[in-house]
Amino acid sequence: MSHLNSLRDTLFLHYSPTAKFSLGVEGVSDKISNTEYFYFRYTRLLLRKNYQNSQGNLYLNTGISSNGFNNYFYGISGDWETRRIFTGFGYRRTPTDSYVIEEKNLTVGIAPYIGDYGDLHTWLMLKLHHDTHFDVYSLYPVIKLFKGNTLVEFGYHPKAKWNIHFMYRF
Repeated sequence: MSHLNSLRDTLFLHYSPTAKFSLGVEGVSDKISNTEYFYFRYTRLLLRKNYQNSQGNLYLNTGISSNGFNNYFYGISGDWETRRIFTGFGYRRTPTDSYVIEEKNLTVGIAPYIGDYGDLHTWLMLKLHHDTHFDVYSLYPVIKLFKGNTLVEFGYHPKAKWNIHFMYRF
């Protein structure tokens, strides 16, 4: 996975021995402190609810930096979706030796068409993001595309800059 935004650029590789958790390493280019480091990450699926026409997930995310035990993050994220509607949220707190940032986001989206298994799937979304470093609330459009093992997500706001997410599952 890779994320690019106004706070940091990351590349995250992880292994999921079960559907309940993953372990990984995330390389970070921190735009606030102008440093580079790694997080050793752990993600835990806290709850998954499968219904006949929808699914919901709740995750715990945490990581410890290669810069020491005083540099870490923790957060929670979740989503609920049908084949037509998507809702999601996230919260992340990142304390370091030089700053503390909290990030919050809400996302809603709609699929303009319902694709079959193996088709290109498209989501048109709106994302509301707030971080305490810039103290900026950003509401911007996002397009999410996925097919097979590949997912790409693009969003842009003049204050938040590009928010890009790329994921490939092996």
